[in-house]
Amino acid sequence: MIAHHALVLNLHQPAGNLEQLLDNQPWEAKEILFALDRMPRSLWGWEDFARVHLSLSGTLLETLSNPEFQSRVYGIVDCGKLLWHLQNQHLFEILGTGYYHPVLPLIPAADRDEHLRRWQGIARHLFWRPAFGGLWPPEMSFSQELIPLARRFGYRYVMIDSENVEPVDDMSWQELRYRPHIARQGQDEIIVVVRDRELSDAQESGLDLEWFLREVTERTKWCDFPPLITTASDGDNGGWFRNVTDGANFWTAFYLPLLEQARTDQARVRPTFIEDYLNTHGAHGEVRIRTAAWNTGWHNGQGFTQWTGSEAQRRTYSAYQDLSRRLQATRERLAMQLDQPGVSEALETANWHLLRAETSCNTYWGEAWVERAEADLMAARTALNDAKGATKDRPTSLSDHSPETDQ
Repeated sequence: MIAHHALVLNLHQPAGNLEQLLDNQPWEAKEILFALDRMPRSLWGWEDFARVHLSLSGTLLETLSNPEFQSRVYGIVDCGKLLWHLQNQHLFEILGTGYYHPVLPLIPAADRDEHLRRWQGIARHLFWRPAFGGLWPPEMSFSQELIPLARRFGYRYVMIDSENVEPVDDMSWQELRYRPHIARQGQDEIIVVVRDRELSDAQESGLDLEWFLREVTERTKWCDFPPLITTASDGDNGGWFRNVTDGANFWTAFYLPLLEQARTDQARVRPTFIEDYLNTHGAHGEVRIRTAAWNTGWHNGQGFTQWTGSEAQRRTYSAYQDLSRRLQATRERLAMQLDQPGVSEALETANWHLLRAETSCNTYWGEAWVERAEADLMAARTALNDAKGATKDRPTSLSDHSPETDQ
């Protein structure tokens, strides 16, 4: 039995990060840009077999589509052409995600909609399509309670790590990992596509084709159904993806040889789009989704310790909750005064800074980037005060604070 392989690559750069790298670590910035540009260039001529799923954060898309950034890196990578090549639906399936790449279960529920809405806005514009079938939750962080949100934005399936799915009824190890399932929350249900953690770890650090084929054969030999092997990793981090030497990176050392064997009569693994697999084979069995993320570095993703391990990190997520509540309350209080000059603009500025503060990177590196979140939170508080000061029935002095304002 031929195994179906769904390749998924996560691509994310925080707002302003590539610009800062160009200023301070130009070779690293070039490696990242080369890694992005290498994807379509490696696959030209393989439209018959190559199938790649991409998740690109809103901040990365914003950077790549910015005319000033495009002009600055034109001698390195043509970002306009890169975005054009990624529209090739024979090669690439674009997965939905959150604009500022937040850990969805950890941020305020009131902010989740806007992350998904803003991403769909820029993605529809850049990729010329009205809908996206699959959801890649940033950091693969998801929970049962998010199912209605995903369905509300039109997603058919969501990607979940193999350690974070539990069968409702009896299910073999092979069935749990290599078959899509259904997860339900209330009246809503969504298809769960399971990422194989061990094979994905290998994909991120370096893969030998023969090892991969043997491993897939061994893992699926007891399957009495067409297995779907899903491997997902970052696609622009680490030497395996950034190496510019032909024959020493993911595409030229592994994926192109995989495509070569897929074209033969002896093929054991063939790439597929998840949508095509679902249309042919469907989803079977019900699972529950454990609230967690994928494994990152030293942590297995459970408990979100990578993002909440220190007091400063926990304090940051508490600040998100407090500011989100204040923003919602201020919107309601000023609902009849939005037409006054500066009110709507200030509220939008506050919302933008809050959403940007919530990027997962700000709390991923221990406390190293927490100050970035704090800077955006301070700017959001200032904008909220500006909104109140712009109304006729509110004082313009910043001394008119609620007890929460100075947090």
